[in-house]
Amino acid sequence: MESKRLFDCIEVQLNHFPKEDMFAAKEDGIWHKYSTAEVKEIVDKLAAGLTHLGISANDMSIEKRDKIALISNNRPEWLFLDLAVQKIGAVLVPIYPTLAIAELEFVLNDAEIKLVFVSDKELFDKVQTARAKVPSVQAVYTFDYLQPSLHWKEVQSKATAEDYEKVAAASAKIKNTDLATIIYTSGTTGTPKGVMLSHKNIVSNIYSSNDIFQQFLTGNDRALSFLPLNHIFEKMITYLYLYNGVSIYYAESLEKIGDNLKEVQPSVFSTVPRLLEKVYERIMGKGQELTGIKRKLFFWAVDVAGDYDVNKNLGVWYNLKLAIANKLIFKKWREGLGGKVKAIITGAAACQVRLLKVFTAGKLVIMEGYGLTETSPVISVNQYIEKGRCFGTVGPVIKGVELKLEPDGEICCRGDNVMMGYYKRPDLTAEVIDKDGFFHTGDIGVLVDNKFLKITDRKKEIFKTSGGKYVAPQPIENKMKESNFIEQMIVVGPERKFAGALIVPSFETLKGWAKQNNISFGTIHDLVRNPAVLEMYKRIVEEYNQQFNHVEQIKKFELCPHEWTVDGGELTPTLKLKRKVIMEKYKDAIERIYD
Repeated sequence: MESKRLFDCIEVQLNHFPKEDMFAAKEDGIWHKYSTAEVKEIVDKLAAGLTHLGISANDMSIEKRDKIALISNNRPEWLFLDLAVQKIGAVLVPIYPTLAIAELEFVLNDAEIKLVFVSDKELFDKVQTARAKVPSVQAVYTFDYLQPSLHWKEVQSKATAEDYEKVAAASAKIKNTDLATIIYTSGTTGTPKGVMLSHKNIVSNIYSSNDIFQQFLTGNDRALSFLPLNHIFEKMITYLYLYNGVSIYYAESLEKIGDNLKEVQPSVFSTVPRLLEKVYERIMGKGQELTGIKRKLFFWAVDVAGDYDVNKNLGVWYNLKLAIANKLIFKKWREGLGGKVKAIITGAAACQVRLLKVFTAGKLVIMEGYGLTETSPVISVNQYIEKGRCFGTVGPVIKGVELKLEPDGEICCRGDNVMMGYYKRPDLTAEVIDKDGFFHTGDIGVLVDNKFLKITDRKKEIFKTSGGKYVAPQPIENKMKESNFIEQMIVVGPERKFAGALIVPSFETLKGWAKQNNISFGTIHDLVRNPAVLEMYKRIVEEYNQQFNHVEQIKKFELCPHEWTVDGGELTPTLKLKRKVIMEKYKDAIERIYD
């Protein structure tokens, strides 16, 4: 790679591996491919059009550079705009489509956004509602053709020869230390913070990760993209693909991922553990529907995979059983994902070890990593090669990133990947980046075998019981979620006598169990109050309690009748638990636990 700025990826591809399908997306039911040369033409034209509208870097200071907001699902236009904005020295501010109106208004005002680009009518209407309180916004453009909105191609149509000259001059001035994007973290608490990332921040992370991804990726591979591009995780991986000549195909929607996997047959895709859990639950649900020998074989294979260990050879007999399980059962799992998946990259939250074992045993390598928006994002990742992987950890720290563990276990890192700071908030920046340049993550961790980083909890989530004993919620939650009957869970109990829990059942699994046990019910609410159901969950909790010390054991719990979602406000857009929101919503249930 010979790049210092993100947008150099186009020239790198043109010079080394021009592609007929740099990007591809479904248009009117057919996959439309965009070649590298075509992408360059579109991006240059869009950059010139933006210049014609007066969008520029101005004096190149962070405050004066024009800001453009982008609110859209993943699609080629997302990258066209991102690349075009970078080339003229303006700043892209990507925003989660699910952001509430109040937070949207805050971000648009805080960044003093001039233009907004949205994908569809729903988001156009949302921005129009917010616009009344955002005086800086001059126009809103859409990617879909909508009346009476402005279409993004109208920007391209304004480009003149003089505008192209201005783009070339602007691009030549952009240094790798210049700001590339401001990403507002949704956070589990408080107002959004604008994380300022330079070209150097993100490109350094690409360089540092590149050796790992070149262990299995080539210029002939395809990736399927569906994680929100406004999250740095998917954005950095996107540019890593582009620098390695991997074609990117955009999924139509979360609901159509299964169909798109079979159509595209990707070698790789990135996801979050919550979606992997959903895939696993769906597969297990189909297994439950089998009968006779097929059912026995299915669950035998899952049991065999559950014993898998990436760091140990379990012997000839085990390897023979696993080979049979792969031929009879897991081959179908791989076919369901398109049949060519080499690796699945996951991050943003802890992945259950049970899932890691089963998928890896089934020849689907899960590369679980760790990082934050503030670190561009990768700090560590489990590698494709076996010696670079360890279940229950987030892998070795990548090169170029220096790790330090504080006396209390807090993970700190230093390197070119650490953000420039929080936009307009030097006070908050000073709280997380110390005088030696180390970023304090707020996560607690340890090193396993002096090589693999293991996250044990969030510093702010560890709490004390009224007896003065510390409880770390995440290890308890992650372990108990290994039960097929537990979908989501939150441990409660700060300043209380003992640790309790709110549990969201896996409703499909629970309904299947109720049917098998002749338990009739009207609504889900009735089902989670049924004495037999409560007794069954008590047995599950008590079984897992044996793996924790007395203080960490869940003494009482409440079953919740609704799944926690982004729309419901209980999850962040990256599907992390908003603990304060959940505790407030379910305060009556928590009080019942401690009655």
